Amino acid sequence: MRAIFDEGAPPPCPAPFNLAAHVLAPAACTPEKVALAVIGPHGAERWSYARLEAAVRGLAAGLAQMGLAPGARVLLRLGNGVEFPIGFLGAIAAGLVPVPTSALLTTPEITKLAAEIEPAVILAGPGVALPADCAAPVLDLDAQRALHEHAPAGYALGDPDRPAYVVYTSGTSGNPRGVIHAHRAVWARRMMWEGWYGLTPEDRLLHAGAFNWTYTLGTGLLDPWSIGATALIPAPGVRPAQLPLLLKRFDATIFAAAPGVYRQMLRDYPHLVLPKLRHGLSAGEKMPEATRAAWAETTGTFVYEALGMSECSTFVSGSPARPAPLPSSGYPQPGRRVAVLGPDLEPVQRGEPGQLAVSRRDPGLMLGYLKAEAETAARFHGEWFLTGDMVEMAADGAITYLGRDDDMLNAGGVRVSPLEVERALMEHPAIHEVAATEIAIKADTSVIAAFYTGEALAEDQLAAFAAERLARYKQPRLYVHMDDLPKNPNGKLNRRQIRASYEAGHGPA
Repeated sequence: MRAIFDEGAPPPCPAPFNLAAHVLAPAACTPEKVALAVIGPHGAERWSYARLEAAVRGLAAGLAQMGLAPGARVLLRLGNGVEFPIGFLGAIAAGLVPVPTSALLTTPEITKLAAEIEPAVILAGPGVALPADCAAPVLDLDAQRALHEHAPAGYALGDPDRPAYVVYTSGTSGNPRGVIHAHRAVWARRMMWEGWYGLTPEDRLLHAGAFNWTYTLGTGLLDPWSIGATALIPAPGVRPAQLPLLLKRFDATIFAAAPGVYRQMLRDYPHLVLPKLRHGLSAGEKMPEATRAAWAETTGTFVYEALGMSECSTFVSGSPARPAPLPSSGYPQPGRRVAVLGPDLEPVQRGEPGQLAVSRRDPGLMLGYLKAEAETAARFHGEWFLTGDMVEMAADGAITYLGRDDDMLNAGGVRVSPLEVERALMEHPAIHEVAATEIAIKADTSVIAAFYTGEALAEDQLAAFAAERLARYKQPRLYVHMDDLPKNPNGKLNRRQIRASYEAGHGPA
């Protein structure tokens, strides 16, 4: 049986359409309900749906009065405060295209991006680096808050296929790339409500990530609001060790985070009591099975995982209605059509490894990369958008993630998933985290290396442990103890940086 899985077609997006109008529609029927609570150890800043929509439409009116052309780009240089979603949705409500960016970017980094973005206006927060030599006007927080009180504008309705926002991703190249999404992208996210979250209007969803991350923006804000639930967001400065208290104090029913956050919480709190929590959500990287099992044992709740990317958000997941059989991540969500392709870009047989691809007809798929037509075209082949993720599809359609195509290891000509090596070593009780990568030790020789945190162990002890769990060609030939493993701002392991740093100090002979 070929590795193609078709879960039917989703209902078409209404037209005309505006993403912000769709997200804030609950304001009409539950205006006083809490839409957003920015929470911390000392309390919460609460925003009702009515107050949130008024601020969004007020900002939209103020931006419209600036005479900006429809589709003009708005650069967001904001921290993890309520001004971020107001700025994001306000720009979209006005028919403009917001570009959220990480508050951690330096002046040289954001200057380079701004030259590509060519913003018509910048929404800025205190202490966040701004681009140098940029002619766009800058609205600070005082100016933005003044516009929140403006008489509300109507929503700029139009073609659901027109650009709505741009998010930046490092992609497979390591170079930031702007991903252009249409207004219809938020309508496509409805496939996740049952296919991953089990989301209801009564839920209180706490997401631990930064707003500029698409995982947080979609799962933490847009989806809860679209269905009329409450979004709980940690205030700036909240640490993972403080999250258990916030989950309990603010009655969170769903918790979403990257796997690394779950690991840190379990390390600090081996006994968690979260009486209102129904389940957790994980995305961004593969969750180690040991972490998932420890969370279930400690809290009595399951963590449902999802596969996706900035270009299409998540489209493969486990859910309360359809849990993923381990070690898979889950099934294509209802309405999705996916395939696993071989080197010839044709579907392989089920059970064979290949590259995950999603149908170019998927309504959640990006419009393209900003100012990168050739790179956009290279990601498509016939019906399929090529994700670069290596997976296997089981006979029943369950998808098991093997790693990024550029992270795959080569052991004597045989491709090995780094996740398989990492899972085996994570069974050692003295190891906290593992990153497996390929290291060049000579000009023409590379080996599998395991970088790990936890207790420093003798190399022969680790080799013996691996030999009991991995075929010889999959066993690391090099073990390196580290105090911490480098991660990107969203908590994902940065194997590329680990490899580059090690080889810079221990270059090939």
